Amino acid sequence: MKGAAVITLARETAADWWEVEALFDLCFAPGREALSSYRLRDGAEPVAELCLVARDGDGVLAAAIRYWPVQAGGARALLLGPIAVHPTRQGEGLGAMMISDSLARAAGRWTRVLLVGDAPYYARFGFSKLPNVEMPPPTNPERVLGLALEEGAWDGIAGPVKADQSRLRR
Repeated sequence: MKGAAVITLARETAADWWEVEALFDLCFAPGREALSSYRLRDGAEPVAELCLVARDGDGVLAAAIRYWPVQAGGARALLLGPIAVHPTRQGEGLGAMMISDSLARAAGRWTRVLLVGDAPYYARFGFSKLPNVEMPPPTNPERVLGLALEEGAWDGIAGPVKADQSRLRR
């Protein structure tokens, strides 16, 4: 496989959409769109400049990440997810590369990021439990994690996470 070891990150385009959706279907359990985080994305435009795809040197999709605008306790925030790495590429650090790169792109434009995930994995990027932020049920509160892109960005933020009404498709 000539060129397969080279990985290129690029913004997701409309032409990538079906391929990215197929990757998410492959990597996540059936019914993924019934999760509470998907309800927050319904009708919303993703944050295009942070939605990335990783392709190998042959152009094969290896990973994808998306971000969505939300309101957390009334404050503007990014919702990270989904992120997926093709099963044949897992363990190569692609997920970490995509998270690090996308968070660097978000810095200076956004102040806070949240996600629903595994705390031990995401702690290495600076995420920690958000005890006062409530994702829609049936989300496990132990998996609601946040990262302040500016010092103190999560201080005093409490309450439910809701769709960002200003970013809904018209």
